[in-house]
Amino acid sequence: MVFLAGCDFSSRPTRRKPIVVAQGTESGGRVRLDRLLRFETIFAWTGWLRTPGPWVCGCDFPFGLPRELVATLGWPTDWHACMRHYASLSRAGIREQFAAFCDARPVGGKFAHRATDRPAGSSPSMKWVNPPVAYMLHAGVPALLEAGVHLPGLHDGDTTRVALEAYPGLLAREVLGLRSYKSDERAKQTPERLIARKDLLTALENGQTRLGVSLKLSHAQRDALVEDASGDSLDAALCLLQAAWAARQHTRQDSAASQSAAPGWGLPTHMDPLEGWILTAE
Repeated sequence: MVFLAGCDFSSRPTRRKPIVVAQGTESGGRVRLDRLLRFETIFAWTGWLRTPGPWVCGCDFPFGLPRELVATLGWPTDWHACMRHYASLSRAGIREQFAAFCDARPVGGKFAHRATDRPAGSSPSMKWVNPPVAYMLHAGVPALLEAGVHLPGLHDGDTTRVALEAYPGLLAREVLGLRSYKSDERAKQTPERLIARKDLLTALENGQTRLGVSLKLSHAQRDALVEDASGDSLDAALCLLQAAWAARQHTRQDSAASQSAAPGWGLPTHMDPLEGWILTAE
């Protein structure tokens, strides 16, 4: 049986802010949450990535940089070579080069975007603050490569262990619109956000999204997801559902014509092999 996972990532995990992985299985469109795992170091999470497959994991961090940015900086436009170069840089070096890129551009167009960013409503993957997704990429992608994971459309690895770029905010907005459901700041962990988490979970349990899957929870699991005001556990569960959707799309591609339309897993055939794509973005 293929097991599924969703990963809420932190580029600098700690005991207070660990990497959270929601692990589960899917049957008949129902995704059962089996357990929540927490990793306080990148090293520990990389060890989990070596868990024998078959498994599919949706990861909440970008897998690529905007082609416009890469070309302007003169970096390699082959994904693997680009990621090797990126991993060789320090965070200070990344910030310096990205800031210089932004400073040379007009107000309102400072950041370069990937083709997937706007349809997904995600932050540009070169952004180094609020949220620091550029640093998440810098920490996360090298770990995936070190573990030998397969990244469809980007990098060939062990095809029994598949990682895909997910974004929980995309699925959450489908249910909640602009309502906020989480915060790392205690002062902002309000009753309104608590109610939003409950509403979001109710919709997920009832399958009230376009993904065509529902989330199966025990009462204790539901309480745990609601009570985590940071939203990290809930975000991992949202990524789990996106991974389940991708696995179902892949299973349906059973004809030779479909199999040749790389990269599969519900990713568009026109996906830029340098930039990557966020699961379920249209």
